[in-house]
Amino acid sequence: MSINGPRIALVGAGGASFGPVMAYETVCAEGLAGATLVLVDINAPRLETAAAAARRMNESRGNPVNIETETDTARGVAAADYVLLSVEAGRWKYWKQDLEIPRGHGSLQDMGENGGPGGTFHALRTISLVLKICKLIEENAPHATLINVTNPLSRVCLAVHRATKINCIGLCPELMLCKLRLARCLFIPPEKIVVRAAGLNHFTWIFGLATEFGGHDLYPRLGRHVKSFPWMHGRLVREYYRGTGLYPVSSDSHIGEYLPHTGPRSVLPQWFPYQQFSETECRMRVRLTELYAAGKFDIPWKILPRNIEGGIDIIEALETGKTAHFEAVNVPNRGCIPGLPEDVYVEVPARSENGKLLPEKMPPLPEPAARFARLQARIHNLTVDAVLNRDPAPALEAFSIDPLAPPTAEKCRKAFNELVKLQKDVLPFS
Repeated sequence: MSINGPRIALVGAGGASFGPVMAYETVCAEGLAGATLVLVDINAPRLETAAAAARRMNESRGNPVNIETETDTARGVAAADYVLLSVEAGRWKYWKQDLEIPRGHGSLQDMGENGGPGGTFHALRTISLVLKICKLIEENAPHATLINVTNPLSRVCLAVHRATKINCIGLCPELMLCKLRLARCLFIPPEKIVVRAAGLNHFTWIFGLATEFGGHDLYPRLGRHVKSFPWMHGRLVREYYRGTGLYPVSSDSHIGEYLPHTGPRSVLPQWFPYQQFSETECRMRVRLTELYAAGKFDIPWKILPRNIEGGIDIIEALETGKTAHFEAVNVPNRGCIPGLPEDVYVEVPARSENGKLLPEKMPPLPEPAARFARLQARIHNLTVDAVLNRDPAPALEAFSIDPLAPPTAEKCRKAFNELVKLQKDVLPFS
């Protein structure tokens, strides 16, 4: 760390929300006053828009941090104390292929983003890209802590853990989104709800639900709501809540990437175009950033939460040495969740003390959640094997044993080969 504060690099800062949101969180973090925030992106026009927005935020808060920009990733991460990473390769083009081609061969997947056979191809492409960036981090900032928000998060973090010496923490706002949904059901402000959850990213389960720390148990109230208003809870959410006694953090859209289901092809509404909605939402975020950067509107500082994505609050806690609690971090298991492999990345609560991040030990997952989590751990390792060894065989195995894979080995092979042909230029073994 420099004498004036840490050097924080945001790689992928031109993204639809990543750069502006992280810049907002940084300028709001009193413990990071004097820090240098380096916005890094190879897309120069998008980077300049994000930088203009960040500079305006910084100025409105009295310029607490120093802001730099860099289109060369190696120079951008050089001497960084922390690197926050959000990158993607051809997101919309390839995501459509990831979803539709396995479906065309009989897959029941809905999202194809983090899990399912489509999630395997998303991981193959993204891990390849992330490891190239990690090589630059090891060469230019070997002691930096990497905070990864790139999906498929669990597989990306595992690849970094296995292929490098970088200290990698994974973060996802999914638990915050869960609290917003719970607040709507329980009529309690989300900031008053405390969740203790554990599992794999986008596949976590609520072990404790209360009002603030040590407060009133909210689980009975949630159970009554599920019974009285089942239509406000997804089909898979209800099914596995009844079967395990634990409510999932994610909605059907994400847990449906990991769990098999019966009935119609989709657990999501057939009329809802999720990918088109997501793409439109991202374009709207880009447009809002452009308008803010141009001075067309102001940010309502007083009503916005300070930690939207998270990550900056962890950096602030580590830098100041303060004790803080974090409801969801992704780290190597190492006994955090009994019954799961030691190397799989798990999502658990954590606390910071004296500049260290300490994951909490959690109870075992209930069956069948634990069984599916162990299967995912195997899929994750096979995917990483395929990238590190530049070998399609482990990738095909990961693709084929997925709970949402096409129904026969022949259909799996056909879907796999079709995707390989279409994406050969961005896959590690082509």
